[in-house]
Amino acid sequence: MDILLIAGMWLTAPVWQETADHLARQGHRAVPIRLPGQDDGDVAATLADQVAAVLGEVDRAARPLVVGHSAASGLAWLVADARPDAIAGVAMVGGFPPADGATYFDAFPARDGVVPFPGWERFDGPDTADLDRASRTRLESLTVPVPSGVTDATVRLRDERRHRVPVTLVCPEYSPDDARSWIEAGHLPEPSRAEDVRYADLATGHWPMISAPDRLAVAIAGIAERR
Repeated sequence: MDILLIAGMWLTAPVWQETADHLARQGHRAVPIRLPGQDDGDVAATLADQVAAVLGEVDRAARPLVVGHSAASGLAWLVADARPDAIAGVAMVGGFPPADGATYFDAFPARDGVVPFPGWERFDGPDTADLDRASRTRLESLTVPVPSGVTDATVRLRDERRHRVPVTLVCPEYSPDDARSWIEAGHLPEPSRAEDVRYADLATGHWPMISAPDRLAVAIAGIAERR
């Protein structure tokens, strides 16, 4: 199956390389997406530019599985909204999509038109428990500031057919039971409206493509094969 891999905040496409290689060995065509504003240094890039970049890959693929990491779970869901009949499903790794009318990513303020990586102190705890010093250094080397035209954009979801797209919540630093409880409590409005939601437990930190790329690939391949 064609599998499109979308990196989350501050990350560039090469962060997926090991996972993509594992997926290729399992017979899948994995494509790490190059995102405007993250992979090309364009500080004027917008969320609409990123959506267009992923849609271009969707249109070149054969009914792909779209995988979004962290904040890019929202980007993957925008793609599902734009092409609900053209994709096999969405996998959200360590993240959840914003609701219609919400800001794409408002966890950290922009400075001089970009949101820089805030450093490791902000992620102490389960997010980073499985990252040693070398892994943190490698991950940090792949980080870039993200343009505020991406982070400050208002999310617009228009096609109700997105709720028919199969969704798998891949749970790294939290458990499937945690995710289910957040849905039941009404904290995740978009997943709560999806008609087909499944869960995959990784039991890693927030960046499994660095700490456990083989296990992440097995999880993604399992989702692809079920879809």
